[in-house]
Amino acid sequence: MKQLFKQNAVFISLSLILVVVLGLALLYIPKNELHLLLCDRHTYARDIFYKYYTQVAEWFPYVVCVLLLIFSRIGDGVLATAALSISGLATQGLKYLVDTDRPYKWFENNFQDITLPLVDGVRMSKYYSFPSGHTTSFFALAFVLCIIATKSLSAQQSNSANGLSAQRSISVAIQVLLFIAAAVGGYSRIYLSQHFTEDVAGGILVGILITLLCYVIFFRFEGQKWYNYRVFQKK
Repeated sequence: MKQLFKQNAVFISLSLILVVVLGLALLYIPKNELHLLLCDRHTYARDIFYKYYTQVAEWFPYVVCVLLLIFSRIGDGVLATAALSISGLATQGLKYLVDTDRPYKWFENNFQDITLPLVDGVRMSKYYSFPSGHTTSFFALAFVLCIIATKSLSAQQSNSANGLSAQRSISVAIQVLLFIAAAVGGYSRIYLSQHFTEDVAGGILVGILITLLCYVIFFRFEGQKWYNYRVFQKK
């Protein structure tokens, strides 16, 4: 576990900092004002981008799982599939347990004089807001890919200081890019008024914690033959 945190320190740190920032914003800014502050800067280009980018969480993670099962180690594919499936189930369970209204319904009930900026073609959900399932998927997938990528880089032996420095730089770049991709996905849920800030923060935590749990379960099998089996073995 120590090695996992060391190798993925950048992604984990950025994700936790984001959760803390969102938490502080929730403490000091009223819920309605914070949501409008974050979602009220609509342009045609942004509408198109976020409308389609948010849909990535609905199918792309599962495409990645299949690709990992076929082209990477079977264990990596199993880890990714477990992290995404279990985090998705946990999110759905929390949604029904907490049972809070989404922005569209919440503003309709509490601030009838406010019209949320909506995007054409986006079907607005009204119930089961916390946590954001899309955000959970974005962060679970990003974290799994970080784990796989940084472990692969760490396994590559380098005999020079320049080589080690290059590996570290690549590792940091991968973690930052994956964090940005996941964070943008989380923000898309607020921009589209499908979720509140607390829903996104909750989704981040669920995605990361469930992925950590799955890693704890599966990393002990890394030395076994089935985990390292590849469908397309190098001859």
